[in-house]
Amino acid sequence: MEADWEFEIGNDAPIIEARWEGFVDLRVEPNRAGDLVETLQLPGLADALARLNAPTSPIWTCKTDVFVPDQIDPDELDATSDKASHAQACYIDLLPGLDQRWDVPAKAEAACKEMCARLRHVPMRRCRVDFVIRQAHIEPGLDDLGATAYLMACGPTQWEARSCLSGCLSLFAELIVPEQRQSTGAPV
Repeated sequence: MEADWEFEIGNDAPIIEARWEGFVDLRVEPNRAGDLVETLQLPGLADALARLNAPTSPIWTCKTDVFVPDQIDPDELDATSDKASHAQACYIDLLPGLDQRWDVPAKAEAACKEMCARLRHVPMRRCRVDFVIRQAHIEPGLDDLGATAYLMACGPTQWEARSCLSGCLSLFAELIVPEQRQSTGAPV
């Protein structure tokens, strides 16, 4: 899977607003992920959001959206031209858990580099993830850094692009928050 990161911090750069008017805290109410309008547009998004907001997750989410990108570059998605005639994308605003604050740029950079390294080892074509590190207003009196993860996939049809993005979301969430396996004590 293709993955990259960058900083977008400055006077005119977008800021992640954690407690925006429509915010649903999925850490407290994970079952509400399926109620979000965006999750109805993209299969797999609800499961990914629930996992990313799980108690074992090093991050949490505060906003997401689903959209069709204006343009795509097949090379950036590791796709051939015939497999890149349609695209689907989403973004997810990610914030670190309070025990892992990104209060300096080096911490945010290290976290995004780590996530990119994990994603690049996944043998999945026709999709990519880009992290954009931004200023974040987490709550009154607490400003740190966060990252907007842009996930994009393509396919020969819109349905296949959406399906590929759903698979990308599932792997994305699994790599960030590995499933907890319960030990039975029995040899494997």
